[in-house]
Amino acid sequence: MDINTLRQQFPVLDQQVYGKPLVYLDNAATTQKPLCVIERERDYYLHENCNIHRGVHYLSQMATEAYEHARRTVARFINAKETHEIVFTRGTTESLNLLATSLGTENGKRKTENGKLSVFRSPFSVLITAMEHHSNLVPWQQMVQLYGGKLLVAPMDDNGVLDLQAYEDLLKQGPQIVAMAHVSNTLGTVNPVKEMIRLAHQYGAITVVDGAQSIAHLPIDVQDLDCDFFVFSGHKMYAPMGIGGLYGKTELLEQMPPYQFGGEMVDTVSFEKTTFNKLPFKFEAGTPNVGAALGLETAIQFLEHLDRKAVEEHENQLVKTTMEKLSAIEGMRFIGKAPEHSGLVSFIIDGIHPYDLGTIIDKMGVAVRTGHHCAEPVMTRFGIPGTVRASFALYNTLEEVEVLVKAVERAANMLR
Repeated sequence: MDINTLRQQFPVLDQQVYGKPLVYLDNAATTQKPLCVIERERDYYLHENCNIHRGVHYLSQMATEAYEHARRTVARFINAKETHEIVFTRGTTESLNLLATSLGTENGKRKTENGKLSVFRSPFSVLITAMEHHSNLVPWQQMVQLYGGKLLVAPMDDNGVLDLQAYEDLLKQGPQIVAMAHVSNTLGTVNPVKEMIRLAHQYGAITVVDGAQSIAHLPIDVQDLDCDFFVFSGHKMYAPMGIGGLYGKTELLEQMPPYQFGGEMVDTVSFEKTTFNKLPFKFEAGTPNVGAALGLETAIQFLEHLDRKAVEEHENQLVKTTMEKLSAIEGMRFIGKAPEHSGLVSFIIDGIHPYDLGTIIDKMGVAVRTGHHCAEPVMTRFGIPGTVRASFALYNTLEEVEVLVKAVERAANMLR
């Protein structure tokens, strides 16, 4: 890859903060957007802007076809079996809330329309891992509390590696749903999700994979994984904010009740009864973010034009080099040292609060994230208030790693 040429697609990187060149290392929070994505969304509002699925006039039909073409692109990108298995949402958080609410409601009904027991059996219990983002914890927590179930948590070791034996032991308790991070947003751990899915299915559980941190870094094949659901956010993979997706197997999506009600998701409506639209539309109430969906499609096309293996190797080299160079700093402690690691480095320095460290690093032109990263139980597990997290994207360079390391060294010396 020619990184310098690639960086020209990201004009936001070509600026100074506090009189120093910006080094943007907060990509796990959101990636920057290439010009092609920005221009596609702008072009939509200039030439195609219209509500979709509801009009017979030219603009509506053109916007509808563009939106549905974007859905087909997403389906191809993650290798969904059917296009209707892709539901557009605002992102990972909404996708997980949709699943928790809809699967919880289905569990509350206990039976399908033909009177047979459904796969959603009572009581409603969910198994997650100890490294989940709040978005893959709180919705399930609230649902099990609502339906009188329980939340099971698979532990991890001091390196941030999931305890697979403990995970399987918890599966023996019979959770209906297993929700797992593909890549931890705090530790960088790449979980063995294919094996976790296989085990979960062996015990009769439905599987949900949080792909927010994996989809920009790793190839995704939902059929090969055999996951029942996969969720992701566009803004973490070079697409606009406010768009993301939910993949679900057809047979499960068909059983699930709608998450929201209103226009588009209905088939027939009377004062006495409402029937719902077919997949995927029964889960897409109201006016969608069409421009962002087209931006998501363009971001996927942008990624597909790159050598994804070369991108993965480049990002892994950034992570490896960062850890090697930071390890020389006195008091350095990495939070997350799993052998299978992707996308980020999370660390603290003994005796220095991560907020103080991050604030001084920022003044040196380096954007990193500090805090608990919406994963407070992870911080509790390691007995710390938070970490400094440097997270990488395909446009970051080894020269930027050098700038980061020097900034951390200088900040640490100032704060000791």
